[in-house]
Amino acid sequence: MTRQWRWIAASAAAALVVIGVAFALSSGAFRAEPPPAVGGPFRLTDTSGARVDEGVLKGKWSLVFFGFTYCPEACPTTLAALGKAMADLGPKAKDVQVVFISVDPERDTPAALKAYLASPAFPKGTIGLTGSKADVAQVAKAYHVFYQKTGAGPDYSVDHSTMIYVMDPKGRFRKLIPYGVTPDEVRRQLEDARRG
Repeated sequence: MTRQWRWIAASAAAALVVIGVAFALSSGAFRAEPPPAVGGPFRLTDTSGARVDEGVLKGKWSLVFFGFTYCPEACPTTLAALGKAMADLGPKAKDVQVVFISVDPERDTPAALKAYLASPAFPKGTIGLTGSKADVAQVAKAYHVFYQKTGAGPDYSVDHSTMIYVMDPKGRFRKLIPYGVTPDEVRRQLEDARRG
């Protein structure tokens, strides 16, 4: 199986898990045993080197995306779409933040994340988060994110889920935005979540 097909299969599988959880939450299924939550406690490091927790998601709507700085396509494409969507929001953008969580703790130091997120095409003020392998594993598990290192040597890649998680100002999961949507669709999905 090629890397592209592995990436598509992994993203689809992770999406099905999260969609199933979201459906269960909205439909009241699994009454005997609550469904696993999307999101939850984590401890990561921001681009200034400070340790932060899930509290960074509180106070604003958050668009959370998992990726890595060496990502050839999905990450820069998604971040550029989010940058355009945020610009198009105008004054409403003050109530929204983008959070980029690395799934490549070996290479994505706080300084590397800071330099990467400085691209003018990406959302201004994006919160970049990284951490140890254990830190990343914990937050990925909380969000049901798939990621897997592929290849060897310094040019290895990381297959990973590509959904955007919409979290409300209390840090609660509201919905998923699939990979490949336009900036207009991002804005529409966010507005739908805010009305709901």
